[in-house]
Amino acid sequence: MARLAKSTFTERPWRIHEFTSDFAVEDVWAFRTPGAGPGDFPAMLTAMRVSGGLARQPLLVRFLFAARWKLGALLGWDEPAAGFGARVVSLRDRLPGDLRDAPRGEDSDAMPLKGVYELPTESARELANKTVHTVMHLGWVRGADGDHELRMTVLVKPNGRWGRLYMAAIAPFRYVVVYPALTREWERAWRDRHDLAARHGEGA
Repeated sequence: MARLAKSTFTERPWRIHEFTSDFAVEDVWAFRTPGAGPGDFPAMLTAMRVSGGLARQPLLVRFLFAARWKLGALLGWDEPAAGFGARVVSLRDRLPGDLRDAPRGEDSDAMPLKGVYELPTESARELANKTVHTVMHLGWVRGADGDHELRMTVLVKPNGRWGRLYMAAIAPFRYVVVYPALTREWERAWRDRHDLAARHGEGA
């Protein structure tokens, strides 16, 4: 994994730019996918989806997420009234007509970020609560070595001063614990994609 300049996201013609002008770019990261070609983005998404998710993360990562959900429950951060349809309008309601007809990607209870759209080279998922509206954008880009690579961009719209404080407070945990663990999982998912697909009966 390599952290990239924000311009590597903002200067590319991603569709998501059309309806997220009120969001700020928080992070841009690149993940190693050796041997990947221009048409392999769907295979990468499939590998990520069936790789095990949070259940396969190290104990410390699972502890941090469990603590976050517990704290959110105590403080009411994740109540329905703080999410989509109440305080926040989903990006699904902003989509141009052609993107509204695009697949959203699979949702599950294990994945708190919900699908917005999936295209052959990019996808977006979102999460809203009392602290922030955040979007995870995944893009498929040709890297310097000629292979294609996965890039993840985190877009955020904090909910006022408290939301900005929350984002600042969790930043060290994202950089030191969560992102390194996510890198290991996603890069392993790419290496093991054929075995994962066979195990789950999906194409790769």
